[in-house]
Amino acid sequence: MAVPAENGKKVMVAIDESESSYHALMWVLKNLRDSIAASGSPLLIFMAHPFPVTSNVFAASLGSARVYCPVSATSEYAYCVQEQNKVVQMGILEKAKSICTTHGVNAETIAQLGDPKQAICDAAQKHNIDLLVLGDTELGKIQRFFLGSMSNYCVRNAKCPVLVVKKPE
Repeated sequence: MAVPAENGKKVMVAIDESESSYHALMWVLKNLRDSIAASGSPLLIFMAHPFPVTSNVFAASLGSARVYCPVSATSEYAYCVQEQNKVVQMGILEKAKSICTTHGVNAETIAQLGDPKQAICDAAQKHNIDLLVLGDTELGKIQRFFLGSMSNYCVRNAKCPVLVVKKPE
């Protein structure tokens, strides 16, 4: 399934450490590879990292459980966690870029600090993205109710078309 390409069309995939975001990346590489190559624009791989929480909960690295602690984290601790998260984030982005290279797709990575929902929409607008691709959320129904779905937020707020790729069950 190939989508016709026009010169200059930009595609951005938002990833994180979840399996669903890698599934979305693989979907793009399988289904839009020729279109991306024909466009002349690299595939943009975007990852947002939330600000570390510094009160009542020690900020934890990506993919780690957060631990309750009745004292506030020091600014030095929050900085160390933020720096460690940057290292993890760069590793995830480099892995995704490497996957693209093995599939013959030119890719660029973008990392940003901030609320992931808003950061994805802002980046899509800033980089004039023509198609934003996201993996479907892995939250359960109750978590989705309280936290909100990132994909739903992006569908409602992005200024470009959004494709949400579901993992096969």
